[in-house]
Formats: sequence, C-alpha cells, structure tokens
Amino acid sequence: MFDFIKDYRRLKSFIINVIIGEFFIQLVNATFMNILPLYMSRKGFSEEEIALFITFRFLGVFALALPIGNIIRGRAMKPFFMASSVLVPLFGLAIVYCVYCKLTILLFASLLLWGASFTFMQIPITPYILRNELKENHTSGIALSYSTWSFAGILSGVVIAVLDRINPIIFDEQNILILFSLLGFGGIYFVAKIHHKEELDDRKSLRIKTKKGKNDWFLIFKGLVPTLIIATGAGLTIPFISLFFDKVHHLDKGGFSVISAIAAVLVAWGAMLVPKIKKYIGFKIAIPATQSLAVISLVALATTQYYSQYTIALYIAIVCYLLRQPLMNMAGPMTSELVMNYVGEKNREITSALTAAIWSGSWVISGFMVKIMFHRGYPYVNIFLITAAMYAFGVMLYYVLILDYSKREKEGLI
Repeated sequence: MFDFIKDYRRLKSFIINVIIGEFFIQLVNATFMNILPLYMSRKGFSEEEIALFITFRFLGVFALALPIGNIIRGRAMKPFFMASSVLVPLFGLAIVYCVYCKLTILLFASLLLWGASFTFMQIPITPYILRNELKENHTSGIALSYSTWSFAGILSGVVIAVLDRINPIIFDEQNILILFSLLGFGGIYFVAKIHHKEELDDRKSLRIKTKKGKNDWFLIFKGLVPTLIIATGAGLTIPFISLFFDKVHHLDKGGFSVISAIAAVLVAWGAMLVPKIKKYIGFKIAIPATQSLAVISLVALATTQYYSQYTIALYIAIVCYLLRQPLMNMAGPMTSELVMNYVGEKNREITSALTAAIWSGSWVISGFMVKIMFHRGYPYVNIFLITAAMYAFGVMLYYVLILDYSKREKEGLI
C-alpha cells in the first residue's frame, strides 16, 4: 500500500527542500482558498463581490506569468523561490487587514500582488526539477511537487477543525487566516538551506539555442489547448466549493475543513501513486480514465442541490467531493510531464509560464462569468454542470494529444 514511498527517497536533498518551501506557500494558499470566501461573506461582502475580488488574485498571476517565463531562462531560480516565500504570507496578512477595514482599493491591490507572488514559486519549480534532477526521477519530483497542495490542505483542514472545536469564537475566520499567513513564513528556512549549484545554460549556449530556433508555438499551442479548456471550467467551481457547501448544504467552516482534509489525504495518496500508475498503465489509459470518473463525480455533486432539503443530499455531496478531488488531481502530474515532454526542452520555461497564465487568466474570466451568473440568480448546480461539460471536452482533447504524443515518440521526435 505504501510501496510507492521508495520512489521518492531517490530525490536529491535540495529538490526536497524546494518542495518543502513550496509546501509552506501552499499552506497559505489552501487556507485562503477555503476560508477567505467565508471570511468575506461574514464581513458583509456579497457573493458577486467575493467572486470579483477573488479574480484579482488570478489576475496577478496572469500579469507576471509570461515575463517570469522569459526571465528564468538561463538563470538561477533560488532567488525567485525566496521572494515567493517572503511575499505570499506577507500579502496574505495584508488581505486580512484590508477585508477587516473594508479598504476596497487596497484589497484589490493586495490580492493582485498576492497572486503575483505565487508566480515566483509556481512557474520555475517544474523546469527546476527537470533541469536539476535525474531523468528517471522526473515523474517522482513533479508528483511530489503537485502533492504539496494536498499535504497543505490536510494540515490546514485538520488544524482549522481542531481550533474550531476548541473555541470557534477565538479561532474565527480572521484569526485562522492570520495564523496560517504567519506559518507560511516557515518556507524561508528551507529555501535558505538550498546551496546546490544549479544546472544552467551558459549565456553562449543559450544564445545559440535561441538563434537555432525560436519557440515552437504551434507545438506549444497543441499541448496547452486541453489545459485551457479544463482550467476555464475549474475556475467556475473550485474557488466557490466552500460557498456551495455553506449556502446549499449549510456546512460550517469546521465541517468543511474536515471534509477538505479528508479529500486532501486522498489527493495526496493518489498523486504519490502517479509514478506507479504511469509505469503500469501509461498516459493513454491513466489520464482519460481518472478525469472521466472525476467528471461523473462532479455531476453527481452538483445535482445534490436539486434535493438539498433532504439530509441525505449532504452525505452524497460529501462522497462525490471526496471522489472528485483525487481523481481529477491524479492526472495533474501526468499531464504536466506529458506536455513538458511533448513541447521539448527548449520550450519548457515558456510552456510552464503559459500554463500558469492559462490557469490564472481563465480563472479571471471564469470569476467574472460567475459574478454575472450570481447577479442573474444562477443556482450553483448550473454553474457546476457547465464545469463538468468543459471538463468532458478537455478530457477528449487530452486523449487526442496523447495519441499525437505516441506518434511523435515513435518517430523519434520526443
């Protein structure tokens, strides 16, 4: 059951330190994703206002993604990791203060800069792993990096649930967000421990590579179209899951944190199994199968709103959520490695940047779409079913990409 752990023991120590640093960033991210909408709701912000404000976090990532993708070529990435470790928790504290004082303009700015701070960790880390780790350990490194979101969700969910049980008045949404922002500074220690000399292209070889061939934009476009479709659908749902359980099923922050923690355990376990899954059944079966089952689970989750007046609806929604989370997230490390190999070595940094830009940009668009839907009185079930339809289309596009990947691999192009 835990045989997969030995796959991760082979990772280099400095790769582990970077990933632990990422974990502290994700600890802030996971807490804010679940608790910030609830905190804003308690402070009198409407659902459409919350949707609008949350989009600014993703707008910050979108604005910096491409510049960062170009800047990290041929450069050491440790300074970017350190910047993220300092700025993410710092702007997290600023967001809490702005919500408390209802400083609207500063809240927009804080969310924008908070999102931008994530790019310094989010964009360089996959190219960093591919550049500095042995080829046979690439899948393990990427899978462990993806798992930081889940491990952060586990710790965040458990701690919030315990604190809520101890004293829900003292440990309200505001104090929870402050506590986890302070914990986020722990990543500084682990990033500071990285003393490895990074594998870099020297300036001469970088110029030769660039001169020999520009980015293969058509190849990059084909590799990222499925991500665009799925990311847009995800932006309609993921930031508002806590509100769905709160408004539709009347589940409070303590109850939802427990469910989130259980889901995060399942996601982490699933993600850690990815190297084994890839080895035994390959991309062609693993990616479409896990994503298709996730779509079915999301449809079942959404439709619980139709009979939410019955107690059983909450339990069905919880089960579907616990199935959907690991199934959809298991595909993440595999699709990332698939696309990175598909586009080739010289296109990795810009592809990583574009991936972040797509996720954030599409979530900005999705956020505005959700704001309009909330304004027009759309129920959550309709919004979530739109996501399911987009997921289903994205799964089909990934399957087409996998077929082209196999063809290019046989031709010796990968």
